Amino acid sequence: MVEILKKAGKVGVLSGAGLSAESGIPTFRGKDGLWNRFNPVELATFEAFSQSPELVWKWYLWRMHLIANSRPNPGHYAISEMERLFSDFLHITQNVDGLHREAGGEKFVELHGHIFDGRCRFCGKHYPAEVFGRLYPFASKDFLRSISEEELKEEVFRKVDEGELPACPNCGEIVGPGVVWFGESLPEDSLERAFRFSENCDVFIVVGTSGVVQPAATLPLIAKRSGAFLIEVNPEETPISPYCDLTLRKSASSGLQELLEALKR
Repeated sequence: MVEILKKAGKVGVLSGAGLSAESGIPTFRGKDGLWNRFNPVELATFEAFSQSPELVWKWYLWRMHLIANSRPNPGHYAISEMERLFSDFLHITQNVDGLHREAGGEKFVELHGHIFDGRCRFCGKHYPAEVFGRLYPFASKDFLRSISEEELKEEVFRKVDEGELPACPNCGEIVGPGVVWFGESLPEDSLERAFRFSENCDVFIVVGTSGVVQPAATLPLIAKRSGAFLIEVNPEETPISPYCDLTLRKSASSGLQELLEALKR
């Protein structure tokens, strides 16, 4: 395995919520996952947003506050370091938290968007995080880091209920968070880049993903079919496990650190 990794010219990593779990970000489909406690149809669809943008924005601001006050863990930093070790590397992530960015990652594709961005579903305008934070200060990472959860719920949520929502300068409608909701298509350019890279990998590492969310779950199988050495890092078995050449039944941080140390020997 070590020799295969060291000789690899093109390496891909697919990450899911398990990568950020050790940073305190809840997963969605695990035993304590968010979708076991909340109904995604009421919170992560355009229909829900159309009916109650206040409720949807309070849900996302709560998540954004949690993320803003979290930090990358050793798994994020291991991927960032791998990026510098290989000449051709791509981190394909289903995560919207952006912790891979904070860890120094530069070669990544965010299949499900970035939670601190803004996106108008009415005119299609996209607002990068630094722009959206000025348009809607409640969504600014710096602002969210400056307040407690109690202040968020008592003061910010009250203002949201009073109608303080982000208006799109382009069309005047309410801007939503820059994530992909249920029923929406993934960004075509990101998806195309992910599929194209997966088809040409020497090594493909799958970390912290349930292996059930499509189309991302197809990527490891495409890489395997194309001749890649397939590695899974996950404490639990997934539908991808039977196809893997190597499986590390460890947390994302532990397994990725082990791979990184093997590369450095």
